Amino acid sequence: MSGFEMFWPMMAHAFLVFCLYGLLVRRRAAVVRAGKIDRSAFLENHAEPEESRAVNKAIANQFELPVLFYAISILLFMMEADNILSVSLAWLFVLSRYLQAYMHITGNLPLRRASFMAGFVSLFLMWLWLVAWMATS
Repeated sequence: MSGFEMFWPMMAHAFLVFCLYGLLVRRRAAVVRAGKIDRSAFLENHAEPEESRAVNKAIANQFELPVLFYAISILLFMMEADNILSVSLAWLFVLSRYLQAYMHITGNLPLRRASFMAGFVSLFLMWLWLVAWMATS
């Protein structure tokens, strides 16, 4: 690869996380304005209303598997093992995270598992690619 192609999927994922935080703030503000909950309830997050609970859970999911995604992306770039395959897998992973977040916040759960598995497999293949690249270098 000639440039920073490996970093674009990482930036796209970071953008998703920022958007989810923005949505969480908007939804929490809406339930406070509607009188459904007092603002202080969010200090320890014991009584998260459903309107914002789904977004909060979608955010939490962006800090589980994506930790491995960021690690492998940086490793592939640093070791000059990034190629069209690894960048494509990275984009597939990010797309799966967008789909999974969308399904979380809209309540459309039937395809969430398939989306998770697509991301999981793409991430696993990225790690396998690094292992194969190291074994043959």
